[in-house]
Amino acid sequence: MSEHIHKRHNKNLLLYHLVCPIKYRRSVLTEAVEKTLVEVCKNIEQRYEIHFVEIGADENHVHFLIQSVPILSVKTIAQTVKSITAKELFRLHPEVKEQLWGGQFWTSGYYVNTVGQYANEDVIQKYIKNQEEEKKVYKNLYKNQLKLF
Repeated sequence: MSEHIHKRHNKNLLLYHLVCPIKYRRSVLTEAVEKTLVEVCKNIEQRYEIHFVEIGADENHVHFLIQSVPILSVKTIAQTVKSITAKELFRLHPEVKEQLWGGQFWTSGYYVNTVGQYANEDVIQKYIKNQEEEKKVYKNLYKNQLKLF
């Protein structure tokens, strides 16, 4: 189970499920390539505030469970992971570059989803609504805005 990250002025637990498809949906993930991918991710952890909780490979895409800090946007995390892993995999496995003409390892897109360790969307929504009921002073600032849309 992931631990909170303590910084000088905040404490956080941000987890992301990032899925990156391989270009042309090619099946280039041999055992050696997968091993290199994990090693490259370990090196990313040392240089950036990106921690890989889990890495899983399917035939033509890779699932990353990543923990990071609020200063790094999801876009930055995805770009960092995709660019560094692609460069290193091409450098260390030239046979992969032959199968993926055009010089790209990953597709341009990705899928990302936030992961809640303690609660999901429904639980948080109920918690906020219960605050309104429990405290006389609490105001639901967003409730009135919903009617506008």
